[in-house]
Amino acid sequence: MKPLVIGMLIALALAGHAQAEVKQMAADGFLIEHRYAITVAPDAVWRDLVHPELWWPSDHTWSGGAANLSLAAVAGGCFCERWGDNAVEHGRVVMARPGTLLRINGALGPLQELAATGVLTIKLEPDAGGTRATVTYRVSGDPSQQLDKLAPIVNDVLNLQFGNLAKFAATASSRAPAAVTPP
Repeated sequence: MKPLVIGMLIALALAGHAQAEVKQMAADGFLIEHRYAITVAPDAVWRDLVHPELWWPSDHTWSGGAANLSLAAVAGGCFCERWGDNAVEHGRVVMARPGTLLRINGALGPLQELAATGVLTIKLEPDAGGTRATVTYRVSGDPSQQLDKLAPIVNDVLNLQFGNLAKFAATASSRAPAAVTPP
């Protein structure tokens, strides 16, 4: 087994209280849904969610460093990555309801080159003193791209990324105020 696959499997096992599934897939698109039980309130999860530079895996960035990520959690805001003279727009915020919902239009990672359209929604709901986070990602595009073959890979990567958020948000160390320069 390749080291990347082994690493992903380990990370998935460590993600904790998560349910992830590809709910639909076809050559022209897919729908993925992940659910996480997080032991802190939705406002605390939100505070971490809008700082992907703190929890996003560096090996899932174009620059190789999560510190280069930023997210302006307002309508029209950019989920961007900047390093040196380089820049990537991962997505554009289309809805932000602090503590409740973040929706981003964007074809993440290599989906960008396929001219696919993606909508990532992160919904936060109070649940037994903590948070139930539901992450959905809807992707559509040209059927010749065979997006159904990419769906299981995207599912695993999203679980790694948002599993990181769930673990990070649940730790006491994440409660310190984040020092971030606005984009």
